[in-house]
Amino acid sequence: MKQLIYTALILLLTTNFEVFSQDFKMSAEIRPRSEFRNGFKKLRTDSSTPAFFTEQRSRLNLDYSSDKVIMRLSLQDVRMWGETDQIYKSDPAMTTISEAWAQYNFTSKFGLKVGRQIISYDNQRFLGGLEWAQQGRRHDAALFIFDDKAKKFKIHAGLAYNQNGVEPKKVEGNVYLGTNNYKAMQYLWAHKDWEGGAVSGLVFNESYQYGSTTDSVSQRQTLGVVGSKKFGILKVAGEGYYQTGQRGTADVNAYLLDLNFTAKTKLTPITLGYQILSGGDPASGEVTNFTPAYGTNHKFNGFMDYFYVGNPHNDAIGNNVGLQDIYLNTQFKIGKGTLKAQLHQFLAATDVVKSVSSDGVQEIVDGNLGTEIDLVYVNKLSPVATLMVGYSQMFGTSSMEVLKGGDSGLINNWAFVMLTFKPTLFKTKSAN
Repeated sequence: MKQLIYTALILLLTTNFEVFSQDFKMSAEIRPRSEFRNGFKKLRTDSSTPAFFTEQRSRLNLDYSSDKVIMRLSLQDVRMWGETDQIYKSDPAMTTISEAWAQYNFTSKFGLKVGRQIISYDNQRFLGGLEWAQQGRRHDAALFIFDDKAKKFKIHAGLAYNQNGVEPKKVEGNVYLGTNNYKAMQYLWAHKDWEGGAVSGLVFNESYQYGSTTDSVSQRQTLGVVGSKKFGILKVAGEGYYQTGQRGTADVNAYLLDLNFTAKTKLTPITLGYQILSGGDPASGEVTNFTPAYGTNHKFNGFMDYFYVGNPHNDAIGNNVGLQDIYLNTQFKIGKGTLKAQLHQFLAATDVVKSVSSDGVQEIVDGNLGTEIDLVYVNKLSPVATLMVGYSQMFGTSSMEVLKGGDSGLINNWAFVMLTFKPTLFKTKSAN
């Protein structure tokens, strides 16, 4: 990987860009983020000690475009400050290719995009780039694009087929193990804008390898609709998803619903909303808890990542209790910056089992899980530099202790400071 990066840089720095008859741009991103974690993702205990660290993302982006071809190569390094010696030869940091894709436009409306790419739609609830995480989320996929700008209508059809690493002598078999990826996926997304409103529809199929034989593959489908409409100063938005198919050998029957209202006032916009993600039902024998599998989940259900961000929220019998989230969002101008505020009231979407007696009687506790407050200040320092400062606090309940352990009576909070630098290093533009 390092040799590839060095070779690309040498070629770029020794190229006479006057020979380019197309558009080319080189840009960069440096994004260090320092975090104080004191009850992040789970409630702390008396013996817990806070964590403090700085993680940095560095990217070098190369973009090329012509009438027919668009290409992007993004080289990325993610590292924790101090994880290597000041003088070292080996590097445990994650230096990778973030994006490597090319798009060919057959016409002004139709194109094909192939390679490692971000797949992100609408509010990123189900499909998102996960750019809050320093590494982001990427798919190796082919994407057919239809975009009629005059009619404000788009259709995307994507597909992928994943396989384990380089194996030149492989002549048979397609078992895909050892990763958290889907084995294959296909989807269709359509979007329409009109005056004061928009609507999108998604049909997404994913194949998962759950055993070591070729035929041990399950198929899960997610169907979704996302829409919004303005009525004067009021904007109404909502989304609904339904999951069906199979996960392993179990049938899937799960849903997500969200409805919110945003009113523009003289001082600030105010959003009030309700979201529910279905929980598990062990007695049914089905998978009834909804999974927002590929979204930017940090964006939803509180910034302290208690739910759907790589960590379970299961009760004493191992059941995912789903989630209800009543939320209030607003933002204020403060000087040259903006203060964003969110309030979340969390409740379980199904029974929370605290314990099971020797004779099988379950102790059910209250479904109120707690309240979270999120504050984020954003200040664009210059055209290429942005400062973001955040503070969050979770006021958990004894029912949250059942799901997350820890002590809800202790202070559980999280804070961060993030600087983002995104300059354009240089660019060329054709004379045509």
